[in-house]
Amino acid sequence: LSAQRTTLRDVRRMLESGEPIPMVTAYDYTSALLADRAGIPMLLVGDSMAQTMLGFEDTLPVTVDDMVRHTAAVVRGTERAFVVADMPFMSYQASISDALRNAGRLLKEGGAQAVKLEGGTAAVGTVRALAEAGVAVMGHLGLTPQSVHQLGGYGVQGKTSSAARALVDAALELEGAGAFALVLELIPAELAQEVSNRLTIPTIGIGAGGACDGQVQVWHDLLGLSVDFTPRHAAKYAEVGETVMDALRSWADDVRHGRFPTEGQTTHIKESLDLGPTTLTPPE
Repeated sequence: LSAQRTTLRDVRRMLESGEPIPMVTAYDYTSALLADRAGIPMLLVGDSMAQTMLGFEDTLPVTVDDMVRHTAAVVRGTERAFVVADMPFMSYQASISDALRNAGRLLKEGGAQAVKLEGGTAAVGTVRALAEAGVAVMGHLGLTPQSVHQLGGYGVQGKTSSAARALVDAALELEGAGAFALVLELIPAELAQEVSNRLTIPTIGIGAGGACDGQVQVWHDLLGLSVDFTPRHAAKYAEVGETVMDALRSWADDVRHGRFPTEGQTTHIKESLDLGPTTLTPPE
């Protein structure tokens, strides 16, 4: 990849050359800066920030304002990565005009290069309208977390023949509507491979096996920051959470025992300090 920001042309070249596409979530300036310097070509400002950053049980409470603010922070932390921003729950479902206005905010105010939205056949018209308006749109099929209550939980999708057929049809419709890529979440590997084989746009898998054209993981899962729960489809490449807690315990222990701050963290004045008598009356 060049020193310039990754574009959809670069993504297309990766697909055509058979180069797998890594993608990771980022929610703030620091995570984006680190991911960008690590050479990750695509970053997703996910509405999963609801759980990872804001402490909610699901993604539904995230607002467009939340997404704009966090997207802008991520963009400020990047020079090369292609930044995709999630469209949060009910920011595009009610009407195409809502979708256009909110996608526009994510691009204009947030600085994202693309948006991602969930849904199959019902989302096709919205994807088409956004694409026709010049917005790069990533689709999302399989487990769609914004529909968690309708789905009855976070289980694997597309396990029956009818469900698999519906997902394949929806993938083809989304591609036809102008989606530049599809996230496939929590579906059987065989189904993900079938979808990937039938599409001419890249598939980005999460819990969908290794046949997708790319893979996306949640920042906190990847780095061991999800201290209470890590999904089966995630792999920890570091135990940053444990490292952070160990560092905080060590610092707090040094404070309690007078070992912090040291002379290295202390500033002195060269002349003697003589402030004279105070004119203030101490509180009673």
